[in-house]
Amino acid sequence: MTASPLALSVLDLVPVRARQTSAQAIAASLDLVRHAERLGIHRYWYAEHHNMPAVASTAPPVLIAAAASVTRMMRVGSGGVMLPNHSPLIVAEQFAALEALAPGRIDLGIGRAPGSDPVISQLLRQSGTTSEVDRFPDNVRDIIALTSPEGASVRVRSLDPEGSVYEIHATPASDASPDVWLLGSSDYSAQLAATLGLPYVFANHFAGRGLGRALDLYREQYRPSAAHPQPRTFLTANALAAPTAEEAEERALPQLRAMVRLRTNQPLRPQETVEDAVAAERGAQPLAGALMDEMRARWFVGTGADVAAGLRELAARFDLDEVMISPIGGAYAGEPLDASPDRVRTLELLTAALA
Repeated sequence: MTASPLALSVLDLVPVRARQTSAQAIAASLDLVRHAERLGIHRYWYAEHHNMPAVASTAPPVLIAAAASVTRMMRVGSGGVMLPNHSPLIVAEQFAALEALAPGRIDLGIGRAPGSDPVISQLLRQSGTTSEVDRFPDNVRDIIALTSPEGASVRVRSLDPEGSVYEIHATPASDASPDVWLLGSSDYSAQLAATLGLPYVFANHFAGRGLGRALDLYREQYRPSAAHPQPRTFLTANALAAPTAEEAEERALPQLRAMVRLRTNQPLRPQETVEDAVAAERGAQPLAGALMDEMRARWFVGTGADVAAGLRELAARFDLDEVMISPIGGAYAGEPLDASPDRVRTLELLTAALA
């Protein structure tokens, strides 16, 4: 049975809305981080996306360091680092340094997708050889070894024909490692996490299909590891809570419209205000249709009690004791640019209802 109370965590894409600068969006995110710790949120993760006008979470390690500096107890991490964009050694060094900065509080969530389009992926890789998708399992193993206190032993035959062994450590004197999680929305990631004996997160906030099968495969095929003798898993969900269902539906519109643009290859833009989104849907620029209805059906939008009940039912259905929400509430034009009042209120209403 699902434990009570349900543990609540946060996935933050650092949304950027109309007339808001990146600096203001990040300030709003750190304000939400502070509230999240005050409210007892279990963990707070930053996603990695690139070249999107409405998303400022381009550099998770930088944002994680900032979040760690304004918190004391809450776990902070990535949801996730998109490994094809990066050298495994760089990722290991960054997260080993974060573990030294906030011992026992760092999660390294790793994903296999690039998090952007092919042009951006090429630009991210142009400085040298990086992690190729087909080497993903080996690169995950390398990161785990490199961030361990023991380090890793490697042979680089391209540099040394004799194949001398090099001892490599992500930091000179680590005594602990970040928790490594695999992220995904497919059978592949679930089965790899099971094979490696790693915790697994299903990216339900943007996928939705295949959730039950992925979790079944993960649990059935799980191979216990020293660090994780039992499978550990949770999922993500888009959520928005407001005092009334009507306000919640209005505040969901900017993100719904943004997702329709993304899925239909329309030009991306900073997130609309609630007023602009409502006016567009009621006027000459509606985006509503089957795609929007399909996405909205998978989101948790309503009063605090209604959203909490939906999350509890979801957790019980898949035998989970934790759900990570992406708080997707939009802002009205008069709300402060360096804060996210609705995202804070979503956490306040849900933590109260789930207690």
